Amino acid sequence: MPTPRITHLAEPAGVQPSSGYTHVVVARGRLAAIAGQMAFDADGELVGPDDPEAQARQVFTNMGRCLAAAGGGFDDVVKLTCFVTDVAFVPTVLAVRDEFIDTSRPPASTVVQVVALYRPDLLLEVDALALLEEA
Repeated sequence: MPTPRITHLAEPAGVQPSSGYTHVVVARGRLAAIAGQMAFDADGELVGPDDPEAQARQVFTNMGRCLAAAGGGFDDVVKLTCFVTDVAFVPTVLAVRDEFIDTSRPPASTVVQVVALYRPDLLLEVDALALLEEA
């Protein structure tokens, strides 16, 4: 039997239980680093000013397009980092994220509140690391 490409260690001994993320993801393959995705559509227009749900949906849609361009998908993501301008947005962002990922095997994840993003109307930005099949 081949060695799995991605192994999730959700609850290593001695570490608090995880909820909605995996503590450790061990992976082998080609690494794809997906730059921070923001809520811009294909024409460069901001989607959902003042609407964290609409912005999150556009961010994860953009992320999916980037993953597909690299030959992968959300099942290949081993690490997500989400930057939000207000922690009050976190439940909404995670609910949208959960529409895109396999919640039974979530990637390692970090959420960081920041003072601002590069434009004042941006509410969140998400980057990712994905492990793709060997070429």
